Amino acid sequence: MAEALDPKLVDKRTAERYLREGILDPKGYERLLKSLPDIAEKAQPVQTSMADEDEIEDSEEETPSE
Repeated sequence: MAEALDPKLVDKRTAERYLREGILDPKGYERLLKSLPDIAEKAQPVQTSMADEDEIEDSEEETPSE
Protein backbone atom coordinates (compact mmCIF):
# COMPACT_ATOMS: atom_id res chain seq x y z
CA MET A 1 0.00 0.00 0.00
CA ALA A 2 1.26 3.48 -0.88
CA GLU A 3 2.31 5.84 1.88
CA ALA A 4 -0.41 8.37 2.78
CA LEU A 5 0.36 11.98 1.90
CA ASP A 6 0.74 14.48 4.72
CA PRO A 7 -2.49 16.56 4.83
CA LYS A 8 -0.54 19.84 5.02
CA LEU A 9 1.08 19.02 1.67
CA VAL A 10 -2.18 18.44 -0.16
CA ASP A 11 -4.18 21.31 1.31
CA LYS A 12 -5.51 23.27 -1.66
CA ARG A 13 -4.04 26.47 -0.22
CA THR A 14 -0.48 25.07 -0.05
CA ALA A 15 -0.27 22.27 -2.62
CA GLU A 16 0.68 24.56 -5.52
CA ARG A 17 3.67 25.90 -3.59
CA TYR A 18 4.81 22.40 -2.56
CA LEU A 19 4.45 21.19 -6.16
CA ARG A 20 6.52 24.14 -7.39
CA GLU A 21 9.22 23.50 -4.78
CA GLY A 22 9.37 19.78 -5.61
CA ILE A 23 8.28 18.75 -2.11
CA LEU A 24 5.07 17.18 -3.43
CA ASP A 25 5.10 14.63 -6.25
CA PRO A 26 2.77 15.82 -9.05
CA LYS A 27 1.76 12.28 -10.04
CA GLY A 28 0.99 11.32 -6.45
CA TYR A 29 -1.04 14.50 -6.00
CA GLU A 30 -3.04 13.81 -9.18
CA ARG A 31 -3.73 10.23 -8.02
CA LEU A 32 -4.96 11.59 -4.71
CA LEU A 33 -7.29 14.08 -6.40
CA LYS A 34 -8.72 11.40 -8.69
CA SER A 35 -9.32 9.09 -5.73
CA LEU A 36 -11.46 11.63 -3.85
CA PRO A 37 -15.21 11.02 -3.97
CA ASP A 38 -17.49 13.53 -5.70
CA ILE A 39 -19.68 14.91 -2.92
CA ALA A 40 -21.11 17.89 -4.82
CA GLU A 41 -24.66 16.69 -4.09
CA LYS A 42 -24.01 17.31 -0.39
CA ALA A 43 -23.22 21.00 -0.93
CA GLN A 44 -25.53 23.56 0.62
CA PRO A 45 -25.98 27.17 -0.48
CA VAL A 46 -24.67 29.87 1.83
CA GLN A 47 -26.06 33.38 2.04
CA THR A 48 -23.97 36.28 3.26
CA SER A 49 -24.43 39.99 3.53
CA MET A 50 -21.86 42.72 3.48
CA ALA A 51 -21.85 45.20 6.37
CA ASP A 52 -21.58 48.90 5.70
CA GLU A 53 -18.55 50.69 7.13
CA ASP A 54 -20.91 52.62 9.42
CA GLU A 55 -22.25 49.35 10.84
CA ILE A 56 -18.72 48.11 11.51
CA GLU A 57 -17.75 51.35 13.24
CA ASP A 58 -20.95 51.25 15.34
CA SER A 59 -20.27 47.66 16.46
CA GLU A 60 -16.67 48.55 17.35
CA GLU A 61 -17.86 51.45 19.49
CA GLU A 62 -20.27 49.16 21.36
CA THR A 63 -17.55 46.59 22.12
CA PRO A 64 -15.91 47.37 25.47
CA SER A 65 -12.15 47.41 25.35
CA GLU A 66 -10.10 45.50 27.91
